[in-house]
Amino acid sequence: MATERISMRKSLEILRAKWELGLSNRQTAQSLGLSPGTVVNVLSRARAAGVSSYAAACALDEDVLEALLYPTTPTTVERAEPDCAWIHRERARPGVTLLLLHMEYRQQHPDGYGYTAFCDRYRAYLKRRGVSMRQRHIAGDKLFVDYSGKKPSLVNPSTGEVTEVELFVAVLGGSNYTYAEATHTQQVPDFIGSHVRAFEFFGGVSRAVVPDNLKSGVTRACFFEPSIQRSYEDMLRHYGAAALPAQKYKPKHKAKVEVGVQIAQRWILARLRNRVFHTLHALNEAIAECLLDLNRRLMREYGKSRVELFEATERAALLPLPSERFDATQWKKATVNIDYHVVFGPRLYSVPYRHVHEVVWLCATATLVQIFLRGRRIAVHARHGRDRYSTIPEHMPSAHQQYAQWSPSRILAWAQKLGPSTHALCEAILRERPHPEQGFRSCLGILRLAKKHGDARVEQACARCLAVNARSYRSVETVLKHNLDAQPLPSVEPDRAPIEHENVRGPDYFIN
Repeated sequence: MATERISMRKSLEILRAKWELGLSNRQTAQSLGLSPGTVVNVLSRARAAGVSSYAAACALDEDVLEALLYPTTPTTVERAEPDCAWIHRERARPGVTLLLLHMEYRQQHPDGYGYTAFCDRYRAYLKRRGVSMRQRHIAGDKLFVDYSGKKPSLVNPSTGEVTEVELFVAVLGGSNYTYAEATHTQQVPDFIGSHVRAFEFFGGVSRAVVPDNLKSGVTRACFFEPSIQRSYEDMLRHYGAAALPAQKYKPKHKAKVEVGVQIAQRWILARLRNRVFHTLHALNEAIAECLLDLNRRLMREYGKSRVELFEATERAALLPLPSERFDATQWKKATVNIDYHVVFGPRLYSVPYRHVHEVVWLCATATLVQIFLRGRRIAVHARHGRDRYSTIPEHMPSAHQQYAQWSPSRILAWAQKLGPSTHALCEAILRERPHPEQGFRSCLGILRLAKKHGDARVEQACARCLAVNARSYRSVETVLKHNLDAQPLPSVEPDRAPIEHENVRGPDYFIN
């Protein structure tokens, strides 16, 4: 009997054509696109199985009918299945190969599978092991953000110098609606600014943002309790969103933006590869044009474009934008110095003198620097100014006994004990500062050098600094470090009379 096997649906159609419609074998074969031999084979198998009518065949379950028409023969040899989990663990050990593991398998099971079948079963195990759970993205729920590894660049029109810049990409999970822009860096101000502009581009805010673990957003990467960068946390709180950082080394946790970055590289960077940009503004204008085309492209999987999906499903699900735009902030921890100032960037800012030596937090925006102590604001300054010191008069300890011990007169009296040059240098430092207290730190540093180098050496070093008009603690320290105090002071030569010589041309030489 022929062993050609066909589906149960085809087998039932053969039985119906023969026993219900009364067609010949050739007609049945032509109508079903089969060979006459296949028709004869099915009829023979049905009669041998005791199936005598089409109705009887339909009454049987397909699995039962298949077992009757195509019974299995008990000739199959049972073989021991390889332990694929054990194979996978052993392969991680150095020097272990599949061939070695197959040899050990055959030693335990002489009638086991050959090498090819052994490897096929292990590869099938790997495919099953690598199955990923498909994530379900709810409209308005998550925004995925990341930077592209491939970067656009700017060209200096004067020098021709090429500078790489960053490409920020944000993708909404529900619709794949994409935003992209170029920034100079991945630092906190640029990172937060990109988020703000992305929210404004979408016209709303997702309930959560899924960033990668870069330091501008996540100070300590931990899947269970990550530490969010303070300024980034303030920005998300302002917009009513939460941060859900992706797990380290798990790109599948942010697969949306991983794919979004790839698409941005192909449909934005690749299209702009032959164009030269001199400014970030011009580059972002070109990116916006490409982004418009990208979001309008039809996605074959969905049958709609990103912007169509966004308008249909996600725009209404986003949280509304707050009435005020977030003013980007920077936070810094600092200790109040003896001169009741704290340092932020190139400037020093005063706090009330009673907080000397206390730990405070500085919150800086584009225009202001606010200083907080245990959550309470104790000072506010304009961030920028011409002077290095920003001192509020009310912060100064004019008549406060606790701070009076560090008055200018006390410091100058201490300096006089070391010598007149030390006194003169400290007096000049205090006089040149907008407020004398601002010179306390430099003077105290100079006086304390005497503990290490001795009074005489400090006095000589101060004399040398006065001679060369170097009035700072650093200058005195450098003189002592290089033993310049032991060398004679530089002398100032008096002005000499003009040299008269036959080779010197007078003003008459230039008269025509």
